[in-house]
Amino acid sequence: MATVAPILALLSGATALIGLLGAYLGLLSPLVGFQLFAAGALLGGLVTLIVSVVALVTTRGGRDPEGRRKALVGTGTGLALLFVVLGAGSAGRDAPPINDITTDLEDPPRFASAEAVPAYAGRDMSYPEDFVPIVAEHYPDLRSIELDVSQSVAFERALAAAEALGWEVVWSDPESGRFDARDRSALFRFVDDVAVRVEPHEAGSRIDLRSKSRDGRGDLGANAARIRAFAEQIR
Repeated sequence: MATVAPILALLSGATALIGLLGAYLGLLSPLVGFQLFAAGALLGGLVTLIVSVVALVTTRGGRDPEGRRKALVGTGTGLALLFVVLGAGSAGRDAPPINDITTDLEDPPRFASAEAVPAYAGRDMSYPEDFVPIVAEHYPDLRSIELDVSQSVAFERALAAAEALGWEVVWSDPESGRFDARDRSALFRFVDDVAVRVEPHEAGSRIDLRSKSRDGRGDLGANAARIRAFAEQIR
């Protein structure tokens, strides 16, 4: 057990690192990279920890100093791997398992056609009706952004906010007050699509947006956080 512990620690850490770097550098798809990272950090870390703890028990009493040192290395590595993956997921642990958030649940902004944005081809870009009550319950703070400026001025401000946040605008139609953008997560480079709609409203204008993840059922709250960041940038 003491001999196996550091080997497992090395393999687990290497698997997690390959997944992370592979996704970040574009050598692996975001989902494959994340799965490798999770397998190495969560599963590998857990197995390493269990084996290392058993090795600590069998090497107690000073009977095998070298084996105990290896067991300690394995225990520390296993704990570190578990801490990293559990800590990363704790930020969005309270988020519901949905991946499409909008500020207008009655009339969510529509994405452009697949002809305009080829990345949408073969994907259902409609808003899931079963998400509506979930968003209303968990994200009551997400509201339309109302501005005391004309639609054209608000549209330019929305574009500027998107660019300031590092989003890539992939389609724009100033006449209708709509544009689409995409944003990538920092580490695994997951792509989320964003639709922004600017309309006249009373004496000013109103901005609504929708943020949708391409991968996974849940988003750990990333889409809601993106909408909040956009609203703060606008204001």
